Amino acid sequence: MARISAQERRESVVSAAIAEFALKGYHGTSTEAIAKRVGVTQPYLFRLFPGKKAIFVAALVRSMEDTRLAFERATDGTEGSEQTRGALADAYARLISAHPETLLMQMQGYAVVAAAEAEGDDQTGELIRAGWMRLWETVHLSLGADAHETASFFACGMLGNTLTAIGLPSDCREAGA
Repeated sequence: MARISAQERRESVVSAAIAEFALKGYHGTSTEAIAKRVGVTQPYLFRLFPGKKAIFVAALVRSMEDTRLAFERATDGTEGSEQTRGALADAYARLISAHPETLLMQMQGYAVVAAAEAEGDDQTGELIRAGWMRLWETVHLSLGADAHETASFFACGMLGNTLTAIGLPSDCREAGA
């Protein structure tokens, strides 16, 4: 059996953490559950990450980056064209259909910011805001740097996110938007 490097194991922990945190949130997820999903001990988990919050942040950063990369790949060569918005929406729909934990992880992250800041943790909010701004910038530039178009895209997307999270059809057209 081949040995797995610490970096590969770290990647496995982040994937497992996304799955766990997406469904149970920060407070409902134990590091024991993450370790068990990966097949490692908790002490090994804490050799890879300094604590639960670091695992959560790594999972959130990954889910946001996966979304950003999906947008970037979808619009490669279409920036500013009429097909761009559709390509972005289709890429996102495919992503959350194939990996709903990506969306749910991000929603968990957004919910954590106020609580973290109330406890004096400004770093978590800063990381989440920076990730959001990278998403915005990727879409904004792809849509020809049109602020109204970008805001409209994200408004429809956030409506779709909410509808998906509560089990309703996520297409803005189906929702009457």
